[in-house]
Amino acid sequence: MTGWRIGIVHTTRMIYSGEARASYNEARMTPPNMARQTVLATTVRTGSHAPIWAYRDYWGSTVSAFDVQEPHHELLVQASATVQTSGPQQARPSLPWAALRERAAGSYVLEYLAATPRTTMHPEVEEEVAAWVVGAEPGEAAGEIIKLVNGRVAYQPGSTGVHTGAQEGWDTRSGVCQDMAHISVALLRAAGLPARYVSGYLHPDPKAEPGHAVAGQSHAWIEYWAGEWIPCDPTSLAPVGERHVVVGRGRDYSDVSPLKGIYSGAPSVAMGVTVEVTRLA
Repeated sequence: MTGWRIGIVHTTRMIYSGEARASYNEARMTPPNMARQTVLATTVRTGSHAPIWAYRDYWGSTVSAFDVQEPHHELLVQASATVQTSGPQQARPSLPWAALRERAAGSYVLEYLAATPRTTMHPEVEEEVAAWVVGAEPGEAAGEIIKLVNGRVAYQPGSTGVHTGAQEGWDTRSGVCQDMAHISVALLRAAGLPARYVSGYLHPDPKAEPGHAVAGQSHAWIEYWAGEWIPCDPTSLAPVGERHVVVGRGRDYSDVSPLKGIYSGAPSVAMGVTVEVTRLA
């Protein structure tokens, strides 16, 4: 199997109109070790001397939590990682529907069948898509749903926001990777397949040479369960392989958002986010 070594630097800077007196923050920017990727180094730093506590949340993401108690006019969070990835996994044949339902009923994957606010769609849409794949085996049904989403929803940066739900993206026929992931998860669940949202990074150039840093961005794709978790990227239909780096998985974006928190003080006036990715080897 082919593999890449990828360096990632994810920087978020929040600027306030005045003085923020205290802030309480959680960052989910640290990739985990898993079957398809090995984490060689990670760091998370802030623009303050606040200590950082790391823990694993319910969904398996690494959380870096920190409080900034002294007055400040901006908040900086920078996460760096070096990750060795491998090529696309070799999927085994999916379970038959009856066996899939039986195993899912007694497993944690049952949680990934329930709709969430971001993955709720009109019943008539769900019923239409579920009826469309009747007779197909689970893996075939999933593939058809992913192709349907990719063909219907045009990738259009800036057309939606982080709070956009699956139905809005479906109706407007436009969105970003987050919207395509939410729609795919919603329709896969409607068809009876446990599905989860994946947050991470994607190197944009499949022919990248080692050593050249490029501007990247956070990326979202999905995994469905048919006896094992199978990743799919509905935005590009490209195989999930050496260019993808997983950071977190959950029911939808709200479970894996890169940075969340609360603060007391002046309102924020600007937020800048940059992601730099480098194929190292």
